[in-house]
Order: sequence, then structure tokens, then C-alpha cells
Amino acid sequence: MTQIKIRNLTFKYPDSKSLVLDNINLDIKASSWTAIIGHNGSGKSTLARLIDGLLMPTSGLIEVDGMKVDENTLGIIHQQIGFVFQNPENQFVGATVADDVAFGLENRQISRLEMEDRINSALAMVGMTKYKNVEPINLSGGQKQRVALAGVLALMPKVIILDEATSMLDPRARQEILTLLKKLKKEYNLSIISITHDLNEIELADKIVVINDAKIAKQGSPAEILGDKELLLKIGVGIPASQQLQSLLVERGVTIPQKYLSLEELKNWLSQQLQ
Repeated sequence: MTQIKIRNLTFKYPDSKSLVLDNINLDIKASSWTAIIGHNGSGKSTLARLIDGLLMPTSGLIEVDGMKVDENTLGIIHQQIGFVFQNPENQFVGATVADDVAFGLENRQISRLEMEDRINSALAMVGMTKYKNVEPINLSGGQKQRVALAGVLALMPKVIILDEATSMLDPRARQEILTLLKKLKKEYNLSIISITHDLNEIELADKIVVINDAKIAKQGSPAEILGDKELLLKIGVGIPASQQLQSLLVERGVTIPQKYLSLEELKNWLSQQLQ
């Protein structure tokens, strides 16, 4: 089922002569993970903001669950979509972790009793319950991003957009957040749209969309996109370690499954072949 439909989408900033996005057509399925990749300035983050209604198209159409995204529907759209930005500190407004998670709920006039339940539930989802009364300034980068995610989860969205949300984290914190998101997606049937350069994050996607020169250059499964070395190098993403290893194995006469295998999946597959 298509959850987000984008048709003939074009966008240009008022003070610019060139298009940031040119005739974008895209379908995003419910409960899927879509990674949007491309070089810096390709329009990835602009597309994310258009989907969430933070920007309005120059022309074209975006629909979320059949509802057109425009000024008249923003209140409802923002109940459907949660947005996690690159720098979690830009989202902090509360004196404590609990206050910060409560901010969006207060704006929606959620009752105090329900608010407390939602705060506790969201913090439990991201493993931050014991930090409930801590000041956000005293948290690590990974913990801050967990709190930012909790603030979004408390609003119970159907879609979560991650705009380079793991790029400022160290490798361990980044992997923890990605593992958490994978778990939450499965448990709560969330749709995730990630704007990213991180290969580990890209590998989690069900579908990858490549934006280049304001247009969709290619879209498809991880096997289709991550196997296109020329395209990945062109947009500055690089070649995944798993893809490099698979290429080496093929050169040595090893038959690899057609589906794309992440490094962990490839290790498991190789282990099974050796048994």
C-alpha cells in the first residue's frame, strides 16, 4: 500500500534561479524503510521538508495517506509524520529530558495523565527511562539523539523522517540508534525515510532513491543500487565493504545469492557454506 505519493514535484527557492528538485515522482509504501541518497546539495533534505510540509512545492503534488500536503492540512500531516534532525540540540526546548519529550504533547493539548504515560512509554522505547529528570546538556550525543527520537515517538506518528540524524554520532552510538530504529520499525509498523550518506544506514533500507542534479537518477532495491558502483562513486557515497567482499568472492569463482547481502548477512551466509 502506497503511503506517500509524490507526483511531478518541482521546487525552487525564491532567491534562486535553478531548480532544487525537478519533476520528482515517487511512491513510498507503508511500513517500509526508504533511504534517500545523493551528494551534498542534491535536494535530499529539501525533499524531506516538502514531504513534512515544512516547505511547499513550486509545483506538483504530495499526498500522505491520500491527503494532499498543503497549508490547510499541515496540522493533520504533522500528526502523521515525525521529523528527527541532524543536530538533536536544535530540537531541545525543555529543562529536563521529560520536559523535552512533553513539549510536542503540550502543543497538542494532551491531558496530563495521558502525557505522563506517553512520556514514560517513549523513553522506555529508546532506553532512556533512567535519564527522565536529567538536563539534556549532560547527555552524550547518542543519548541526545535518543531523546529527540523519544520526543517524536511520543506523538505516535506513522512515518519518521531522519535527516542525517546519525551523521554527528560516533560509530558505536550510530549503530545503537540504527539497531533501535530497526527494532521500532518492526514492532510498531513504522515507515522510515532516511536522508543519509551512511552505508550501514543505507543497507537497512527496503528501497533506495538516488537524487542527482535535481532529479531521481535511480531507485530500486539495495541489490540494484548498492551494486551500481559507478553511480555510488559519482554521488560520493562509496562502495559498501560487503559489496567489495562479494566482488572479490565472485572473482574467485564463488556464487553469491542474487539478493543484496549486508556485511553481517554475508558473514552468516559464508559460515553456512563452510559447515
